[in-house]
Amino acid sequence: MPGLHGASGFPALVLFDLDGTLLDSAPDFVATIARMRATRAQPPITLEQLRPHVSRGARAMLATAFAALDADARDAMIPEFLDIYRQELARHGQPFDGIEALLQAIEASGSRWGIVTNKPEYLARQLLPPLGWEQRCAALVGGDTLPVRKPDPEPLLHAARLVGVEADRCVYVGDDERDIVAARAAGMPSVAALWGYRLHDDDPETWRADVAVDAPQALLHPDAWPRPR
Repeated sequence: MPGLHGASGFPALVLFDLDGTLLDSAPDFVATIARMRATRAQPPITLEQLRPHVSRGARAMLATAFAALDADARDAMIPEFLDIYRQELARHGQPFDGIEALLQAIEASGSRWGIVTNKPEYLARQLLPPLGWEQRCAALVGGDTLPVRKPDPEPLLHAARLVGVEADRCVYVGDDERDIVAARAAGMPSVAALWGYRLHDDDPETWRADVAVDAPQALLHPDAWPRPR
């Protein structure tokens, strides 16, 4: 069986989380929440308040923005949240510094890359054209593509099957503990993206990622990637 790394040193397939890993999308969510709060005569919240919660999804962001409401009331706001977010999509956020160079390096090596996110698939797909990623992303699996989502390993395994690469020749890169849990369950080496969104008391060392890196630029070096188990 081929090893994890090709002649270039890059994995055959790199799968990325989206929000907080490839994309600094927090400004889009801040704009979304600002519009929701404005209709309720409430002031906007700051990027610093919302940013740590972005990787946890709509419920976590709504809990931060509307802490006085109970969970049922906030859940009822999710359709409104998604509709407004669709309008703000890609208007404010951008790839993290170093991501475009990393994607180009993966492509130049002959390896491929894809996205496995808990964001609804239709929203994730709408992001690809403005970023210039529509033809470059080898596989995209959203949070509603399958009956399960991360930390279940099946979305990662599904993405690997779509590209035709065995799971143990892939690496998954994510900024949340559930990303690392999903990768481990899928039999994929993992990279903890420490540049992403994280609560202050979150300790990435406890996630048990194979590798942790502070910036995308570190992954330009083939020896920074995890080795096969």
